[in-house]
Amino acid sequence: MLDHLSGGSVEMGIGRGSLPIKLGHFGIDADDVPERYLEASEILMAAMKGGTLFYRGHHFPLDNVPLALMPRQGPYPPTWIATNRTEAARWATTHGANIASVGPAAFVREITEPYRAVEGCNTGTGTASKPSFVGLLRMIVVGQSASHAYSLAAPAFGRWLRNFRYLYDLNSIPVSSNLPRTFDAAVESELCVAGTAAFIRRTPLDQLQEAAANPNRVSVIALGQAILKGDLFSTATFRNHQRFF
Repeated sequence: MLDHLSGGSVEMGIGRGSLPIKLGHFGIDADDVPERYLEASEILMAAMKGGTLFYRGHHFPLDNVPLALMPRQGPYPPTWIATNRTEAARWATTHGANIASVGPAAFVREITEPYRAVEGCNTGTGTASKPSFVGLLRMIVVGQSASHAYSLAAPAFGRWLRNFRYLYDLNSIPVSSNLPRTFDAAVESELCVAGTAAFIRRTPLDQLQEAAANPNRVSVIALGQAILKGDLFSTATFRNHQRFF
């Protein structure tokens, strides 16, 4: 319905999440999460084709479910899979989905290469008639100068980090060693990019090339409760220079 209300401009994102304890609050065992996620994803993709839905899974058996409404974009809206796992990337290719990965470009290339290899063997599935995208997930802050961008991004990242760690700390769960503990480490790991408009245009494009990704990235502009004025400046810069971004 939302795809119709928006004139066919919906893009859908699917992700399993990184902390199984979240689903534990709903009585779901951590060992069941990967299989449940796979089944739920397959049901979602099948349901958007309309008609009558039949699905026989270990967790979700569905029989003769009538589906009266289909998305305006057929067979379904552009779909993004957030993943750093090669098996999920391969699943994305068989369903005509795009992928978005976080991490250093050299690491992401280990995801994009299998994705491209499988993609070439599945030209008749999903939305394969449309170009697929491989995006990099980046937190981006644009400033009037490098120091201005840093002054906006560093404290915002600190707040984001505290929020991200909340359930980990609450349940005494160790945080992955790959998670940057400081803003400087986040920049070093290519999770964050902060600087002037010229720097922001250049740096992510270099990372995209190294990752063998499309000229496409998924950016977080409102980073960790950053100052609204700073968020608006970043957003306005993207809008005014969109042909370069």
